[in-house]
Amino acid sequence: MSEAAPGDDALNVHATAVILGESGILIRGGSGRGKSALALALIELGADRGLFARLIGDDRVQIRLRGGRLLLSGAPNVLGLIERRGSGIEPVAFEPVAVAHLVVDLLDASASVGRLPEEDEGNCEISGVRLSRTAFDGSSGPDERARAILAKLGKPATTL
Repeated sequence: MSEAAPGDDALNVHATAVILGESGILIRGGSGRGKSALALALIELGADRGLFARLIGDDRVQIRLRGGRLLLSGAPNVLGLIERRGSGIEPVAFEPVAVAHLVVDLLDASASVGRLPEEDEGNCEISGVRLSRTAFDGSSGPDERARAILAKLGKPATTL
């Protein structure tokens, strides 16, 4: 799932990352799980709420441990590009790096998430850094997921 480039300590993961306000969000999940759609929904909803909202990277994200924090950056060959299903690859505004605050896992279709997650499901660890975590099964779409993520971050998530 992850690999480091020779001479680099970065983990290179199949994921998408965005920044909302000051919060870096790492979105993990298999192909076709909706990572890009969720990223676009987060960027659009965050901007509608007056938050700084940008793509960090789509499809491949590099994770580096620096000063006890995880830094997220996009893979150099796809910076500022995101896939919009049905439209193809398109350019979007992006930031080169963000500090990770939240991990979002998009589960396989066969998995299910309880309506109220267990307490131990609310965190994960990457490279020794403990992060807040949330997971979604296939029962919700990108807009509903984006609202739930904004609520978890403590941002107002009123209806569009």
